[in-house]
Amino acid sequence: MTLNIYEDYQTLSQATADAIVKVIKTNPEAVICLPSGDTPRLTCELFVKQVIEERSDLSHITFIGLDEWVGIPPDNEGSCHYFFQHELFQYLSLSKQQVYLFNGLSNDLETECAKMNTVVSEKGRIDLMVVGIGMNGHIGFNEPGVSFGTYSHVTDLDATTTIVGQKYFKSEMPLQKGITLGLKHLSEAKEVLLIANGAKKAGIIKKTVEGEVTNCIPASIMQTHANGFIMIDKEAASLLDKVSS
Repeated sequence: MTLNIYEDYQTLSQATADAIVKVIKTNPEAVICLPSGDTPRLTCELFVKQVIEERSDLSHITFIGLDEWVGIPPDNEGSCHYFFQHELFQYLSLSKQQVYLFNGLSNDLETECAKMNTVVSEKGRIDLMVVGIGMNGHIGFNEPGVSFGTYSHVTDLDATTTIVGQKYFKSEMPLQKGITLGLKHLSEAKEVLLIANGAKKAGIIKKTVEGEVTNCIPASIMQTHANGFIMIDKEAASLLDKVSS
């Protein structure tokens, strides 16, 4: 694991966008997994801008969504599907065969998990996985207590996740379950970027970077990834004892 600290959210987001573009240039058939939410929003904006300006060829790239709320329609602006469509895909010329997102409305969620596992398996592995981190240390919907050896799965959401998650919706939503790629996907990915910004994330970043590796803090698995990068701004790094950049 490597720790990279940036001056602010803008420079962090630019560095993340640059990293995605670099992977695409290096491997035109790369499999890229992205998260939704507030933290990656600017990264997506900067990535789209760079791709358009440089006329990057994305025709053989595969994009995979990290997770989705179970029971939330894709046209609900709080859904991960809505985020990807409006922050990313509507600006890129991608075929349906290039995009794989979880269907949170499926009547057979286990089959949804199996489908996503098959996609990743057939592609070989994820070349670049970008993830955020929850206030409880979750990655995607890999909540505290999750097995590090799990692939795609459906999970009961932690109370912290259901409370914080309301910010994405115009009205209160019954958030109970999530469907997500597993931490086994993360450990097998060629490269992983965990991004976080703001003082509110400083406490969980400290536990993730300097605490023990434990499934009580799922993000601590990053410590074991040889090609894993913790990318944070100075505010998120403010509680760390040992700082390198």
